[in-house]
Amino acid sequence: MIFDFSFYLFVAVVFTGIVWLIDKWILAPGRNQIIHESSSVHQGVEVSRKGKEPVIVEYSKSFFPVLLIVFLLRGFVVEPFRIPSGSMLPSLYIGDFILVNKFAYGIKLPVLNKKIIDMGEPTRGEVVVFRYPRDPNLDYIKRVVGLPGDKISYYKKVLYVNGDPVARDFVGQYKGPGQTFANEYIEKLQGANHSVLLMPARPNNLQGEFIVPEDMFFVMGDNRDNSNDSRVWGPVPKSNLVGKAFMIWMHFSDELHLDRIGNLIK
Repeated sequence: MIFDFSFYLFVAVVFTGIVWLIDKWILAPGRNQIIHESSSVHQGVEVSRKGKEPVIVEYSKSFFPVLLIVFLLRGFVVEPFRIPSGSMLPSLYIGDFILVNKFAYGIKLPVLNKKIIDMGEPTRGEVVVFRYPRDPNLDYIKRVVGLPGDKISYYKKVLYVNGDPVARDFVGQYKGPGQTFANEYIEKLQGANHSVLLMPARPNNLQGEFIVPEDMFFVMGDNRDNSNDSRVWGPVPKSNLVGKAFMIWMHFSDELHLDRIGNLIK
């Protein structure tokens, strides 16, 4: 079991729900009966008062439905994440808040992370969020470049898939935030065109050939010379997939980029 935000949200839902049920079935009837028996009579009319709820009950009843809705949405439909690093530049900026489709690759039980319904697998070029294989408590985001059975090669800063070099077009020197002295290219990964950054002055230490095992995926950051990815720690197991990143819903950092709000991730 992974002790992340979903776990603590689940604990909050269970706690507030139990408090609400205990009050409804056990405490409230007795409390109201006592108040009813001690009701005052004024000018021949009996005045009935409802027992005052303890503060913990009052808050639990208020927060339980909200927490339950948030838990179900985050667990089965969509979950927000914040981009903490520049490994996916220029596609994703530091400070981008993104939405992730939680059922794109299967429906899992929240907290237990056990898949109950299979909904398909990532395709080459998709941006995915997954649990870091070396520490499942951490969520990473990268782009899928290799599917099960693929041979992925990376030499002299050129990506090869099953022996064929992936075509790319030079755009120019990167002018965006978060990276300097990098060149921007449009990489054409089986029709999934996306931008990548390469730093011509930086030595290429992350290279080699990799065969992607069954039920695993080879992922890389778009900021190729500044990404900790499958070239370092290997492929991502299918069971570690959290979902497909599909939209930027907010941006917050030292610089304001209102034009990024609502952009689809491709």
